[in-house]
Amino acid sequence: MALGTATAPYELRFDAGRICLDLLSTTHPEERLDSVAVLRAWITGSGLVPADTVLAHADAAWAAAFRELRDQVGRLVRGWSAPRARAYDFALARVNDLATPAPPAPRAVRDEGGELIGRLDGPPDCAALLAAVARDAVDLLTDPVARAALRQCEGDNCPIVYLDTSRGRRRRWCSSEVCGNRERVARHRRRAALART
Repeated sequence: MALGTATAPYELRFDAGRICLDLLSTTHPEERLDSVAVLRAWITGSGLVPADTVLAHADAAWAAAFRELRDQVGRLVRGWSAPRARAYDFALARVNDLATPAPPAPRAVRDEGGELIGRLDGPPDCAALLAAVARDAVDLLTDPVARAALRQCEGDNCPIVYLDTSRGRRRRWCSSEVCGNRERVARHRRRAALART
């Protein structure tokens, strides 16, 4: 299945350490939020809503709104060390505005087997879901410890930013299986080429 047409959560990445950073990852290796189906999969896969939440009312305007939030969060995350630019101030104001509505409120209910599960009272609206992601970005940017753990992937041409929570803060790649593996293969090929000469 082509990357741009992913519809299953396992085809999307949720390994950046924060939901707002996972949203940033939807631009790599190409635009991922190019359809409502993918957006629904991302919303569910990210844990914004319980897995069985119906999102049939989501439409193309939702995808545009999530892409716009992603752009603003990207400006903030990549520009926090030099926040004097006008674009940074606009992004900060926009994310603060989007964080204002109440996010969806989960409820604990019993399923048919008596187990407690999370549910929403009704279908969440776009503003509530955007607020949850925007609030995560605000929490990240206002937490000096978390902000200090932000890292840019060292993979070749990888724009992904992640939260380095590894022991010793030595994580180099967004994913050891993706960018880390590519780097190891490239290193092996360079050594093999040098050995042949």
